[in-house]
Amino acid sequence: MENVAVIVEQWPTSEQLGGRRGTLLGLYEGVALTNRSPLSYSGAMPDRITIFQGPISERAADEAELVDLVQTTVIHEVAHHFGISDERLDELGWA
Repeated sequence: MENVAVIVEQWPTSEQLGGRRGTLLGLYEGVALTNRSPLSYSGAMPDRITIFQGPISERAADEAELVDLVQTTVIHEVAHHFGISDERLDELGWA
């Protein structure tokens, strides 16, 4: 992956939640590879994948589940970078 920043934040902001009920474990912000053209994307700021430590830690019952949640969340957000929708991720068991 090129031009993608992967960061960890404690909690999502209200802006990142965007009116969603509940919380987020991770968030992809950017232009998916399937939606880019070389001319329109040249010189763009990096896309961002943010992993939210607080919600993941709260949801995990133990260390094994914590590791699983982090892995699943990272795969889910990287999939969005490659243009895979939430619906398709759900079909694949990664939602």
